[in-house]
Amino acid sequence: MPHTNAFGQPIGFPLPDWQARPLPGRSPLQGQYCRVEPLTVDHAPDLFAAYQADASGQMWTYLSYGPFASVDELASLLAKQQVSQDPLFHAIIDLRTGKAVGVASYLRIDPANGVIEVGWISYAPALQRTPAATEAMYLLMRRAFDELGYRRYEWKCDSLNAPSRRAAQRLGFTFEGIFRQAIVYRERNRDTAWYSILDSEWPTLKQAFTAWLEPANFDEAGQQRVGLETLRTKGTPPL
Repeated sequence: MPHTNAFGQPIGFPLPDWQARPLPGRSPLQGQYCRVEPLTVDHAPDLFAAYQADASGQMWTYLSYGPFASVDELASLLAKQQVSQDPLFHAIIDLRTGKAVGVASYLRIDPANGVIEVGWISYAPALQRTPAATEAMYLLMRRAFDELGYRRYEWKCDSLNAPSRRAAQRLGFTFEGIFRQAIVYRERNRDTAWYSILDSEWPTLKQAFTAWLEPANFDEAGQQRVGLETLRTKGTPPL
């Protein structure tokens, strides 16, 4: 039954003890496969080298920035991003190599309502489809929910960006709809697909992430034994 007020009108469920949440800090997030740390201009050489592996340049199709013609061009952007508070940018470090291979940020940070978005995601080919790629997203989610106590975690992308939409669904986000003609970028229209995870959904997702990231879930070739979506929907049996 929905909650109602004194007039019998339906209203949202009560949150009498709710308080605004803290802003996210800049301390590194350490995982088994990657480290997520504050982005600085010092990451430019590693990131530029990693991005160069995308010879076709297609990784930039649905991003509002890139590709970069030189390290200096990338460094110029990072110099602005490293002092930004919202978006709050992070570099993703591959622990096997110690090199930066991607970027992700918190943005549209709303402490009063406990809402935070993840975005500005650029994964170099060396990071794509690796355990570190998933772990980076998990670490950022874990900070938002467990450390900071946010209620809602958002993912938004161009509605035509099929890889991003598949990634959101795989990571456990729920599709909420299309915001038509939401943005103009690269001199074209963007309809934006919205996704979210709620704090009530996080415990089940966290359990699936933890099981998927176990080293025993990967064979000698580094291939997963059980998929993340399977672990989320069918439970987490022993590996």
